[in-house]
Formats: sequence, structure tokens, C-alpha cells
Amino acid sequence: MSTANTVLLVVSALLALGGAVGTIAAARPLRAALALLVNIVALAGVFLSLHAQFLAMVQLIVYAGAVVVLFVFVIMMVGATGKVPRSPRGLATKTVSLVVMSVVSLVLVFGVAYVSMPAAHLPHGYGTVEGLGAVLFTQAAVPFELVSITLLVAVVGALAVARGRTPKEAAEARARRAAEGLEADARLAEERRISAEVSAHGGH
Repeated sequence: MSTANTVLLVVSALLALGGAVGTIAAARPLRAALALLVNIVALAGVFLSLHAQFLAMVQLIVYAGAVVVLFVFVIMMVGATGKVPRSPRGLATKTVSLVVMSVVSLVLVFGVAYVSMPAAHLPHGYGTVEGLGAVLFTQAAVPFELVSITLLVAVVGALAVARGRTPKEAAEARARRAAEGLEADARLAEERRISAEVSAHGGH
């Protein structure tokens, strides 16, 4: 790993940790969403340092560009002025959790730092959009097309369920319900007539 990649990895990892802590520690939901955005962008930097350009792009487009925007939209709809009240209850649990997570993090950091492994040789196009596209359209063409068809069917079904009825369809539905009601009334009247006849013959 080059010096630039090492610097990018360290800076992105620190920003990711800071964004994660800010997300769970922020008292206001809007600040928590912004901290989550910092965490997501930092994770994209981690992917870039590992030569995974496609994952970095997906991280930014899907999570930063869609999920965080959705969170912010919901927060603005509900109200961004809300604040989580500080409560002294559960302080012991929070303290124990912080200590346990700190110990686990230190063990992982020192464990990785003292492991010596040879650098893996990356093939040409590893992690790039071109490399992934070549694999998708050659080795995984059939699963890719099956997933595409499944998503297309889901979109068409959602549109069919969500769209409203046209005036003609609504009128046809009302006429159909009226006809079914008349048929039910006719059957009920016929059953009552037969029951009356049976009762009359039985009385004689």
C-alpha cells in the first residue's frame, strides 16, 4: 500500500469512527443524520484506499445520496427541533458498554498491527466499474438478467397497485357490484319461496 493510500485509510478510519460516535451521541436528530453522512463518506474513502472504486461509488450514491437524504426528509417532516432528553438512568450500563467496546477495539487494533502478511497481488481492473461490469456480463450474465426481470416485475406490480381507477373502471366496478347484489337478492327470494312452499306442504 502506497503512502497516499495509507494516509487516506487512516484519515477515513478516524472520520468514520468520529461519525459513528456522533451518530449515537448526538442529542438532536439532524446532527445525528449529519454525523451519519460523515461516517458514510469516510467509509467511501476507506473503500477507495483498498482499491474498491465501485464500492466507494455505491456507498456515496446509495447511502449518502439516498438513505441519508431520506432520513433528513423524515426528520424535517417530523420536526428537526426535537431533542433527546438526558437521563441519568442507565449510566452504569452505558459505562460498561463503553469500557467493553474500548477493550474490544484495542484488542483488534493491536492484533491487526502485529500481524505480518504479504501484500496480495491485485489483478488488473480489481474493484473498478469496468472489472465488475466484465464479470456481470460474462460469468454472471444469467443471474444478472434474472435479478433485472424480478426488479422489473416488482416495479410494474407496484405501479399497478398504486395507480387509481379510471372513471370507466370505477363505473364498471359499481355496475358489477350492483349486478352481484341483485343476483344475491334473487337467490334469497327464491330460497324464501321454496321454504314457504315446503312449510305449506308440510302443514297439510
